[in-house]
Amino acid sequence: MSNNPVNTNSPGRPKDMAKRQAILDAAKILFLSNGYASTSMDAVALEAGVSKLTVYSHFTDKETLFTAAVEAKCEAQLPVMYFELPDGVPVEKVLLNIARGFHLLINSDESVNLHRLMMTSGNQDPKLSQIFFEAGPMRMLQGMERLLGKINQSGALNIDKPFTAAEHFFCLLKGTANFRLLYGCGERLSEAAAEEHVQEVVGLFMRAYRADAAASGQCLSLNS
Repeated sequence: MSNNPVNTNSPGRPKDMAKRQAILDAAKILFLSNGYASTSMDAVALEAGVSKLTVYSHFTDKETLFTAAVEAKCEAQLPVMYFELPDGVPVEKVLLNIARGFHLLINSDESVNLHRLMMTSGNQDPKLSQIFFEAGPMRMLQGMERLLGKINQSGALNIDKPFTAAEHFFCLLKGTANFRLLYGCGERLSEAAAEEHVQEVVGLFMRAYRADAAASGQCLSLNS
């Protein structure tokens, strides 16, 4: 038998989005400060200033709340619309917007602390690690895969493996500076240095997947 309180909202009753946001904000604070296992729905309700019933009316269980908190953090820096390909907008500009958002996301205090939390708790709770991966990194990879597929179809770049290209893109953006930040032996890049890094990565990516670069690679393969 479930211990979750019964949802008293009728199906057609709109939820209070301000309370939902307060719950998400409280959850992010508590998950990062106390860890997943030590954070209860009661504590989230208290931190958010709402009732436990209100928490459960928005999020059916703690896993759902954790997933929503991770997705909300990603959405704040990388909205879904970033992964669209508007008519008349240069591909390079679209990629730069994503690159800047991703770089800000992974180097934010919340993201750094969350990654550290997952590294310490992942071995004890592999399911939690999977939830985090699907709500955060995998969600962005899939969005990027769809975008790169559209770019390939447009002919702007030659990308026959969009998912692999998405992995390349995000891994290049992480760079050494992000690893040092995660390990606690480095500082966040300055705004100018971060922009230079983003510009270099996007430029490298564009050159690697240009149609003429792909054709040149095929010629080299045939001649080897």
